[in-house]
Amino acid sequence: MKSALQALQARLDYLFNDSRLLTRALTHRSFSSDHNERLEFLGDSVLGCCVAELLFERLSSLPEGDLSRVRASLVRQDTLHQLALQLGLPAVILLGEGEMRSGGQKRPSILADALEAVIGAVYLDGGFAQARSLVQRLYQGVEINPAMAAIGKDPKTELQEWLQGRRMALPAYKVIATLGVSHQQTFDIECTIAELKLTQRGIGGSRRAGEQAAAAAMLQTLKAQ
Repeated sequence: MKSALQALQARLDYLFNDSRLLTRALTHRSFSSDHNERLEFLGDSVLGCCVAELLFERLSSLPEGDLSRVRASLVRQDTLHQLALQLGLPAVILLGEGEMRSGGQKRPSILADALEAVIGAVYLDGGFAQARSLVQRLYQGVEINPAMAAIGKDPKTELQEWLQGRRMALPAYKVIATLGVSHQQTFDIECTIAELKLTQRGIGGSRRAGEQAAAAAMLQTLKAQ
């Protein structure tokens, strides 16, 4: 495992000062209680910021709404899954036996979450500048152009734009329950708009999918009013 982690750091072009952070970033909750979900939470925010900065520089002609749609496309699960495959994360992800038997090392949601956790780990280990450099390297081979703004909006993006257009605060998402065994979990997510005193819930095979389902339910409620 040590040599595999060294090879991964070479592919990342980043050498960790604290290798335990990298190990934790690659540890799924089915493997250990010292897992990567908190690093994933941090990495998600760092990634969003770095991609936003990238788009601000490269797509200077696009308005805010279009930039938001392009960013949503670049940080969605499918894109992160492909980047994780390019880095070889399936070979180094740490999974419990049940998750491994069910093909968890190939599951897009697990690999996308692990990549976000790695970004979060680099941020903690080396600071924002190192995390930004990593994100820029990751997206070097990803085509980024104004036409991406035409891609259909996902529910979270559409809900965010609906609220921003009415000068309201962004919705809050909360995990209400995690259902099922460790290798086949579903997430029950609550979406709340405090200003409107509205709450909706959604269920998905990952936290991200659950948030999208909850946002879709909220949009249906808003459009029905």
